[in-house]
Amino acid sequence: MKGKHKKTLTAIFTTPTRANIRFSDIESLVKALGGEVREGSGSRVVLEISGIREYAHRPHPGKEAKRYVVEKIREWLKNLEITP
Repeated sequence: MKGKHKKTLTAIFTTPTRANIRFSDIESLVKALGGEVREGSGSRVVLEISGIREYAHRPHPGKEAKRYVVEKIREWLKNLEITP
């Protein structure tokens, strides 16, 4: 995992939840962790690591993930025992 991915992981676990995490950085982190990112319908995205899926909506028109999306991804990563 590159330094940028570690920074993204740390940002996801920062409290209070940050609103300036780019969704593309989250997708890149999932890929770096050996996961997959698949397009769903509309702005929906399927993030999958080790067969465990999380569904999220890609933000538009902005690039930053909404706080509630970051919190969902944080819980998903905790369940996968992935922490900074």
